Amino acid sequence: MPVSRDDIQRMLDAGGIAYTIAEHPAVFTIEELYDHDIPDRDRIAKNLFLRDDRKRCYYLVSIRPDARADLKKLRHILGSRPLSFASEEDLGAILCLAKGEVTPFGILNDAGHRAKAFIDSFFKDGLIGVHPNTNTATAFLPADDLIAILRSAGAEAGYIDLG
Repeated sequence: MPVSRDDIQRMLDAGGIAYTIAEHPAVFTIEELYDHDIPDRDRIAKNLFLRDDRKRCYYLVSIRPDARADLKKLRHILGSRPLSFASEEDLGAILCLAKGEVTPFGILNDAGHRAKAFIDSFFKDGLIGVHPNTNTATAFLPADDLIAILRSAGAEAGYIDLG
């Protein structure tokens, strides 16, 4: 059974992790999210679910909200084969998420540990805003704690420097 928003909140509470939740209508892009009165907009991550050209490696990459998704640059940083966006089918099969719900918390649903999570070092030592496995809310928590949660679930997770 997929990890729900309630499961994530219980996990954060149990870990003593400081977080806030901003409620909003369902959004499918970061631009749509900006149509709502959300605090800390500059800390909301743009999340990309990517795959290599052989569909062997999957990556959940969280970048700063104003960054352009440069897949060629990401390929070199990750040491990957050519990258493209993963399909909605792969998103559902691997992370148990639907379009518009892409979030690092989806990695908690990846029982086979097929996807690796990388967060732009822009968020290091600060807050990051991501969906709690639903696109009707945004959770703000320390990025270091998010990485620790993913690692404790057995996922490969860390920071990357996107400049």
